[in-house]
Parts: sequence; C-alpha cells; structure tokens
Amino acid sequence: MTYVVGLGCQRGCGVDTLLALFDTALAEAGIERQRVTALASIDRKQDEPGLLALARLLELPLQCFSAEQLAVYADRLSHKSAVAFAHTGCYGIAESAALALAEHLYSGSARLLVTRKKTAQATFALACAG
Repeated sequence: MTYVVGLGCQRGCGVDTLLALFDTALAEAGIERQRVTALASIDRKQDEPGLLALARLLELPLQCFSAEQLAVYADRLSHKSAVAFAHTGCYGIAESAALALAEHLYSGSARLLVTRKKTAQATFALACAG
C-alpha cells in the first residue's frame, strides 16, 4: 500500500504548523511517517516556503496540480469548500491533490484514507493506491 499526502495552506503558513498537522493526522490514523511517499498540492502553492520546507524536511517530493486537474475529483471529496472554490477554482485542495497524485503515480483508482483534517492555516488529506 502506498500513501500520499495532499496539503493546502494559507500564504505564509510555517513549516512547524504543517509538520504538526502532518504528524498529528498520521498518528490518529495509525500510519508511520515513513510510509508516506510523496506530497501534493495545487500549483499556486508550488513556491510556498512552508510546503517546500516540509518536503525538504521529510525528504519527499512535492507535486503540484492545476485547479483544472484537481476539479475532476469534486464528486469524491468529503467536504466541498465554497471558499476554496472562490480562491482556486476547485472545491478542496488537500483531498483532491492527494487523490490526483496517488492516481498519477500508481495508474489506478485511489481512495481517501484520511479525509480533510483542518487547522486555522492548513488542510491535510491522505490517499492510497495499490
């Protein structure tokens, strides 16, 4: 089983905030950090310092997708955010990105193992394929 994490965050969200959410969500799901193989987000976050720092810290690749690529997952989201849609053109970044990356990497249908976990500054979701 392969796990990928989708992340969304506000501009300027720090790496400590993202790491705390990452570790808390994985611990709640009973999944070890080293089982995660990659991180995903929306392309407008590809230069976000906190996300880049998290990817470096965890030594994981970060892959970003366009709003159009993420929008196709709208029907599979646990929560549709009108705010996210207004800002990005897709209804949920973390869940959509996790699903998109899992399906991209493993050429099969992915499913969400951890639906959206949210803090004041960030969102997390975990998908698996295989």
